[in-house]
Amino acid sequence: MTDIGTGTLEPKDYRVRMAPSPTGSPHVGLVRTALFNWAFARHHGGTFVFRIEDTDKARNTQESYDGLIDLMRWLGLDWDEGVEVGGPYGPYRQSERSEIYADALGRLRASSHVYECYCTGEETTARYEQRLAAYKAAKAEGIKGEAPAQGYDNHCRDLSEDQIKAYEAEGRSSVPRFRMPDGSITFNDLVRGEVTFETKHVPDYALARANGDPLYTLTAPVDDATMNITHVFRGEDLLSSTPRQIALFDAFVEVGLADRAPEFGHLPYVMGQGNKKLSKRDPEAHALKYREEGFLPEGLLNYVALLGWAIAADRDIFTMEEMVEAFEIHDVVKNPARFDVKKAEAINASHMRLLPVEDITHRVIPYLKADGIISDPVNDADAQMLEAAMPLVAERINKLGEASDMLRFLFVPEADFALDEEDAAKLLDEEGLGVVRASHDALVGLHAWSTAEIQDALTAALIDGLGLKPRKAYGPVRVAVTGKRISPPLFESMELLGRERTLGRLKAVLGRS
Repeated sequence: MTDIGTGTLEPKDYRVRMAPSPTGSPHVGLVRTALFNWAFARHHGGTFVFRIEDTDKARNTQESYDGLIDLMRWLGLDWDEGVEVGGPYGPYRQSERSEIYADALGRLRASSHVYECYCTGEETTARYEQRLAAYKAAKAEGIKGEAPAQGYDNHCRDLSEDQIKAYEAEGRSSVPRFRMPDGSITFNDLVRGEVTFETKHVPDYALARANGDPLYTLTAPVDDATMNITHVFRGEDLLSSTPRQIALFDAFVEVGLADRAPEFGHLPYVMGQGNKKLSKRDPEAHALKYREEGFLPEGLLNYVALLGWAIAADRDIFTMEEMVEAFEIHDVVKNPARFDVKKAEAINASHMRLLPVEDITHRVIPYLKADGIISDPVNDADAQMLEAAMPLVAERINKLGEASDMLRFLFVPEADFALDEEDAAKLLDEEGLGVVRASHDALVGLHAWSTAEIQDALTAALIDGLGLKPRKAYGPVRVAVTGKRISPPLFESMELLGRERTLGRLKAVLGRS
């Protein structure tokens, strides 16, 4: 077996890759894989390659490709080589590398490692059913044996010249299959430790379709070989394919395509609800939805990093710079990690608290524009209001997307202002309307419209005058002025809203009765 290892390499020569397919919406597991590869490369001063596996012509879409690029850039997982940036081992899209795969397949076909298979799918299935029936019959008679494996049975690996000529005379097409070696394959998984596969359980596999189109079983290893990838870190679901790739790299060395096989590390499963593997059908699996909701990229990355790794036993919050400094692949655990949306939100909230108000203000603007809260481009009046209002809400939002609901009442035209009917029903009953009336009367004669003056007037009228507890006193006023029970601080909000609009909204509520 070929050498597997990077002991002779300097860490700066380490090369890792991220190789997604542009099909569907990016999965959070993809983010975790990208992050760990990126952190490994940055920690060692190596190279992070971002290439695209787009040989599935039926499912690939430009929209999915654009989404992958957008996601990686939003996350800040910059790559040194790959699509959009180029590099010495391009092209970096499989759809543009057909000549490279044809050359590799030609070399393999000229070796003893590949043979032509003429079986149809129906024949392979029929032979399996025959083996299964024989196994069941023997078992019924008390004869112990090993249950037959589904899939290809290596039927064509030792065909005679006459058999080959007979198949070709029938006009049968063939596919090239890789001949798995006898015995076992053992390798040191950098996450899971020593792993051994008996090759009798790994059938010979096809490298291309009958029409010559290369399959993933060929393209991904060829890309790793020709791009000098030294480490492959990927999901545990691909562990079973590793013995095939290690054996293929043996052949690559022999035919001059590679010097060695990369080292492998398989990252633990990400589990969803009910202790099932998180799948693309689960809403929480879609990475782009977290940006849409207003997660910070650093908040999402921090949480995703915890799905199999920890910076310290008693610490959950860290920056990407701190992760890069601390990250070692052997610290990744092999046990499955459960995706917990609430914990992700809590970690994102912690990162929100770390940002200065000016930064949060800058980041919420796209969300406010998208929701129609502020103008696009932002006019002077909206900019001034936002600058004054953000200090009131920055500590009260856990995601950027929550700013719209908190700030809407300040920007909405009066003709479009509306109360939350559920909140109004709870707080603007007869008693609540009495509170609103007393508030209007207390405020209408104020000479100075400031937070302090508003607070003093309402305290005197509602707390001292009506003898109300603060919650009872200010809840109806809050709903009348902001439209909701939950809002930025009331007195400051009323100052920003201004005398005319505040009194107008109080009066409008009284007119509802």
